[in-house]
Amino acid sequence: MLMPSIRNSVFDDFFGTPFLTRTESNMMKTDIKELENSCELTIDLPGVKKEDIRAELNDGYLTISAESSSSNEEKDENGRYICRERYSGSFSRSFYVGDAVTEQDITAKFENGTLKLVVPKKEAIPEKQNKYIAIG
Repeated sequence: MLMPSIRNSVFDDFFGTPFLTRTESNMMKTDIKELENSCELTIDLPGVKKEDIRAELNDGYLTISAESSSSNEEKDENGRYICRERYSGSFSRSFYVGDAVTEQDITAKFENGTLKLVVPKKEAIPEKQNKYIAIG
């Protein structure tokens, strides 16, 4: 049985605010393109400044993190607030790129709200194996 919608204009206004629509699931949408010798990651970071982005490589994992904040203040002709909205948040994503990749191997460029990273494909470093001497 279908239930009637309980949303009206008050709820429509509330559910249309950036607080509820700008969630982590809407942020950091990532396209990964495999090339012959590398992988290209294209990450959408709308509204984020370059200085608020951090890329870190640790134990073979590339972690991209970002912080974002915004405010929207509307005042009437007397300078009183009609609406005052603020958003602040941080988010991150991790990608396994392998233990052989170093931070010097990765190139990154941020332009127009999009972060592009190129990660080379590298063979895994073989684990050190003990070499035993046969005793006769």
